[in-house]
Amino acid sequence: MDETLLRSLTPSVLAILVRRGADFAAAEDAVQDALVEAIRVWPADPPRDAKGWLVTVAWRKFLDRTRADAARRRREELVDEEPTPGPGPAVDDTLQLYFLCAHPSLTPSSAIALTLRAVGGLTTRQIAQAYLVPETTMAQRISRAKRTVAGVRFDQPGDVATVLRVLYLVFNEGYSGDVDLAAEAIRLTRQLAARVDHPEVAGLLALMLLHHARRAARTAPDGSLVPLAEQDRGRWDTDAIAEGIAILQAALARDRLGEFQAQAAIAALHADAPTAEETDWVQIVEWYDELTRLTDNPIVRLNRAVAVGEADGPRAGLAALAALDASLPRHAAVAAYLHERDGDLPTAARLYAEAAHKAPNLAERDHLTRQAARLNARP
Repeated sequence: MDETLLRSLTPSVLAILVRRGADFAAAEDAVQDALVEAIRVWPADPPRDAKGWLVTVAWRKFLDRTRADAARRRREELVDEEPTPGPGPAVDDTLQLYFLCAHPSLTPSSAIALTLRAVGGLTTRQIAQAYLVPETTMAQRISRAKRTVAGVRFDQPGDVATVLRVLYLVFNEGYSGDVDLAAEAIRLTRQLAARVDHPEVAGLLALMLLHHARRAARTAPDGSLVPLAEQDRGRWDTDAIAEGIAILQAALARDRLGEFQAQAAIAALHADAPTAEETDWVQIVEWYDELTRLTDNPIVRLNRAVAVGEADGPRAGLAALAALDASLPRHAAVAAYLHERDGDLPTAARLYAEAAHKAPNLAERDHLTRQAARLNARP
């Protein structure tokens, strides 16, 4: 069973059902039923046209649900003709489906959560991690969003800012390695950039390309994480870096700075440095100041503390860190790094161990545990 194929086809199948008149919640339920059926049937009898098979089965599931629900009989005129089985449409509706999910009846946070669950294929747990909230809270948010759009025709696309946030979170999940959606997020953002002339769309595409360019160097052969300063820069994708920088420069020239352009500028400074020692940390701090002005995000301030520590010394970084909530994700890891830079190895080892206990994934936990062990082994 090719689960990657199923994941890639799900958004298009869902979009087709919505376009045919199914409301979003009912369409998602029908598509999930079709996926379950595919997992049961395909190993013994794989279809020649996987997308067409899914569309046909999902539509039948939708018809069955609709006809069985007396409260929805008024919609029978929309669904009384089952489409003739055949090849699935070649049109890629995925990007349009992202827009449709950013519906004006939903808050931006609910629209993002619903899209990540229904279109991005992420689990509720993964979305909760992206939002930094408990899984139960996110489950309730998604349920409320589905109830809100029940019966709503998705004929009013949402705004670009919400769609960009969706794509950004999908990319981050893919880049983390838990669910590999980074390449799909880049593909969709390219489509969006071709259709929407907006510097922040270009900024997001540049940011994705610059981060993705370093992907091959982020892990060692044994799967362990390799920090940015220790990465083999010869393994970075220079074509992706050049493309990302060119796209960013064109966006910045329009003088409409946004958060994704600022983040891309920081990534470009890292990518442009021949060695870690030659990184322009002073300019990176300046870009973090711009990003803080634009977003006032505590995670941005946390990353800024690292940059300040590199530009002005670890004690300056620790001073910047002291103003932040210690419960922030990766706060302990940043504190450990800065204390190690400052020569306080016992405190750094303790904080690395604390950070490992709080790490969001196994690879990061292993890396932080090794850092603590390395310091504890020193005389």
